[in-house]
Amino acid sequence: MHELTNETQGARYSPTSIRATWDGTGSVKDASRALGFSRAKGYDLVRRGEFPCRVLRIGRSTRVVTASLLRVLESGEPEYSGGHTGHCTS
Repeated sequence: MHELTNETQGARYSPTSIRATWDGTGSVKDASRALGFSRAKGYDLVRRGEFPCRVLRIGRSTRVVTASLLRVLESGEPEYSGGHTGHCTS
């Protein structure tokens, strides 16, 4: 039974499923699960500017850019949000 749950959850966070069900942004929690780590680890990486894909702060909300997440999942290469020279910090 436990294996079925992990298999189902893994399919939920596959690139195909993300493309079909997510809007332009997703939650840090869901993006973290798609990348294979916990929500707490995801928010820690966001705080340090090391989350592996683009992150937007909208008011008090933090959202992960879906297109960036998909590129990271498919390539295995991070797109650190704090690592781009053109990143707006205002």
